[in-house]
Amino acid sequence: MRPENQSSVSEFLLLGLPIQPGQQGMFVTLFLGMYLTTVLGNLLIILLIRLDSRLHTPMYFFLSHLALSDMSLSSVTVPKMVMNMQSLHQYISYVGCISQLYFFILFVGLDNFLLAVMAYDRYVAICHPLHYTTIMQEGLCVLLVSGSWMVACVHALIHTLLLVRLSFCADITITHYFCDITALLKLSCSDISLNMLMIFLEGGFLYLLPLGTILGSYIRIGTIILRVPSTKRLVKAFSTCSSHLSVVSLYYGTLAGVYFFSSSWDSKELIASVMYTVVTPMLNPFIYSLRNRDIKQALEMCVKWFNFFK
Repeated sequence: MRPENQSSVSEFLLLGLPIQPGQQGMFVTLFLGMYLTTVLGNLLIILLIRLDSRLHTPMYFFLSHLALSDMSLSSVTVPKMVMNMQSLHQYISYVGCISQLYFFILFVGLDNFLLAVMAYDRYVAICHPLHYTTIMQEGLCVLLVSGSWMVACVHALIHTLLLVRLSFCADITITHYFCDITALLKLSCSDISLNMLMIFLEGGFLYLLPLGTILGSYIRIGTIILRVPSTKRLVKAFSTCSSHLSVVSLYYGTLAGVYFFSSSWDSKELIASVMYTVVTPMLNPFIYSLRNRDIKQALEMCVKWFNFFK
């Protein structure tokens, strides 16, 4: 089959999730409900952090950006998936596909960097409590967040530019519900060795570095706590880190399920993808609100304020 130039490829076909025709209505309702919960939950977290002065601390500053990133990540994939479920036209334009790929890589990477920044913040809070305010100053916090955004944008731009130089064959069927980079590379008739090299080298480094930061931070926290063990110290450490640890486990567990344990099982890869593009962003606000006393108090005050003006 003769390859077609990428300029002649105007759209791609998204196969989506393997759902029976009679079950489409149920899944549309399910995913739409999950998406609305994600948007409202993360917006509520951002709103509470902005309104309550007690939450104007480095940890909640990082959390507000994580909530924004989660909400954006879900918005990149879920609306298009829901539209395709209730429509016979399951195509996405070439420009739309490339745009979706760019923002998907951006927000996945941003989540990765922000989780590492939050782990470092927890390390400073527990291991250097007396110097916490001196170390985690506003300037450093802004620098860490802006640096995360910049690196994520450049990372996404590199892989997007490397992809648009490729030619695609006549088969334009993407075996996924969004424009995933690995699915798109399978459709290319060009040499993808440079793309794969960048994924393993640049992409691997940018994911292993934050993961190493997270592991290093918690290993150091565990070492400090076990050096002088006490019930009070253990309880404080658990209350401080439990929410972040839960989110980290959920994020990296599903990410590992996609890219390391589902190479030959497309259905399992789709399930894992749904977990970290739909389920994880939805659960994060609940994890932080249910396990966090400050968020609970801010929510209670917001409810009282709303009832007062009602």
